[in-house]
Amino acid sequence: MVFAVQELSISFGPRVLFDSLSFVVEQGARVAFAGHNGAGKSTLMKCIVGAMQPDSGCVLLPKHTKVGYLPQDGIHISGTPLLQEVLGSVGNIVELQQTVDELSAELAALPAESPEYRETLEEIGRLELILHDRDAASLRPRTESILRGLGFSPADFERDCGEFSGGWQMRIALAKLLLQEPEVLLLDEPTNHLDISSQRWLEQSLRTYRGAICIISHDVALLDSLVTRTIAFHHGRAEEYAGNFSYYLKESKQRKEILQRRAKAQQRELAKTQAFIDRFRYKATKATQVQSRIKQMEKVELIEVEADDAVMSFHFPPPPPGGNTVVEMEKVCKAYGPITLLKDFDFRMAKGDRIAIVGVNGSGKSTFTRLISGTEPPDSGLCTPGYHTQVAFFSQTHADVLDNEQTVLECVEAAASRETRPLVRNILGCFLFRGDDVFKKIGVLSGGERSRVALVCMLLRPANFLIMDEPTNHLDFQSQDVLQAALQEYPGSFCIVSHNRQFLDPIVNKVLEFRPGLPPRLFHGNVSQYLETVEAEERRAAESASGAPAGGSESGVASSTNRRDQRRRRARERELRDRLIKPLQREMEQVEADIAVRDERKAAISAELEKPENMSDNQKLMELTLEYQNLERESESLFTRWEELSVEIERAEASLVSETEEES
Repeated sequence: MVFAVQELSISFGPRVLFDSLSFVVEQGARVAFAGHNGAGKSTLMKCIVGAMQPDSGCVLLPKHTKVGYLPQDGIHISGTPLLQEVLGSVGNIVELQQTVDELSAELAALPAESPEYRETLEEIGRLELILHDRDAASLRPRTESILRGLGFSPADFERDCGEFSGGWQMRIALAKLLLQEPEVLLLDEPTNHLDISSQRWLEQSLRTYRGAICIISHDVALLDSLVTRTIAFHHGRAEEYAGNFSYYLKESKQRKEILQRRAKAQQRELAKTQAFIDRFRYKATKATQVQSRIKQMEKVELIEVEADDAVMSFHFPPPPPGGNTVVEMEKVCKAYGPITLLKDFDFRMAKGDRIAIVGVNGSGKSTFTRLISGTEPPDSGLCTPGYHTQVAFFSQTHADVLDNEQTVLECVEAAASRETRPLVRNILGCFLFRGDDVFKKIGVLSGGERSRVALVCMLLRPANFLIMDEPTNHLDFQSQDVLQAALQEYPGSFCIVSHNRQFLDPIVNKVLEFRPGLPPRLFHGNVSQYLETVEAEERRAAESASGAPAGGSESGVASSTNRRDQRRRRARERELRDRLIKPLQREMEQVEADIAVRDERKAAISAELEKPENMSDNQKLMELTLEYQNLERESESLFTRWEELSVEIERAEASLVSETEEES
């Protein structure tokens, strides 16, 4: 155990976040905290790290257990160079190394037979053991590797931390945590400020991390590849799921369906019992039976099924008609001081293009959105909107210019047109402003809330060209789904700066990649297809750099060998699949068929029970009720087996992948 939460309770006025919450996190665990915004995930992390005290209960941490915490925002570091700041986060390792160097210099001046020589030598040995245990020799290379992985260049290493913006400040904090390697790592939205390459690097680093990880994230791809356990928070309760985020979504739906079936069966039983009581309440010969059933009903513990949160939908205002060309750039140049972002760049966006804009931070993505939106002119060249192109632009900076004295509702209504004003309350609900939240003043909102208000204002403007810069950073999964669904049916064109693969893949048809010092590149397909292309390019570049033969007979022999190896691996994979997975799949199909048979029979019994002739036949009523109860028990047993098989198949799939990778 690395920590345990025991009987934790937290309330804010009448609102209960947690009521007697308890769970244990083991060494090396990978846990996702799931739930809608406001469910208490970040609050729980603050309690675990000791930044907040619960109303009751406690968090148990073994002595000397280190906990590292990355909050969503609020970090600002200044006054020290980047490399020095991150190196200094590992405690006294740097000072220890300096002490060893000083003692070594003193040792050289001491006589070898003197007591001082032996004492100094022993002290150097003791300190070097500490440094060895902390892997001090590789400290600087590890630090530089982490910083490069998170997107910093070697030129950044000597820059003052105060020169970096908020997103880069979070990367500095994350670098310090990864270098410290605490036994428990608490990460609250760690990918919010990362580009795709940094996300991929972080994902790989977290997979091999030695400590336990608890993570809050809206990046489904990251959660699915990393976590093995999900704790979902909903209406003050927590439920545990032994799987990743997608498993949690599927399993939670199945659990609720089972609970709904049990609740319906219970209500039918209670209704029949009540009907018996009402019918024979005043019949003397049935008085004992009536009283017995009344007592039974009083003891019944009702099965409660929580209502789902209201699912809202949003539709964009109908866009005005426009021409075939949305925007065109000719020989565009843009630079900031010595940094050139675009040089003689030509680009044309056609009607129907849905483009994801990706690339490392600082490569020019946001600058590009300002150029095509017309909010910033190029240094030279032309950036021309198409015929009747009407732009709606969302930028993170738009949140900074909102009127602090207006309420949320007043701000959004002022931005809405006459046609879209009736949609205001609905769309505010879609983006987490519900009930009295709409009457909050803009000035009291958090940065994320202000950003959501700015997004809503933009979405209500009729336009045929949408430009959005990181629109999902402060949205929960439900709001992301609402926006994604609206964009899927939107008939206009759009560009979106984002690194959220799950959000982008279903809605984009092109990817525009920005690279520092190189011209942007356009790819056809979605973000996952773009990443596959880039990874293939990187493999080819690595093979070329390693001196792999490019042609000739040796290349032909190697190619032939590779094909044989591939056929052998595919044959081995088929063999393993037939042996490990197909029997489980066949059993699952049989279980599903058995469940379907019982569901059909239960439906038939329910219909029989509702017939008047059976309601008056006690013997028939009892037979049907007993049969229904038996079927219900069998169904529950089958559902349990279905869940076990699902887990076994997932494990078998993972084992198959691992075994075939080892053989390759």
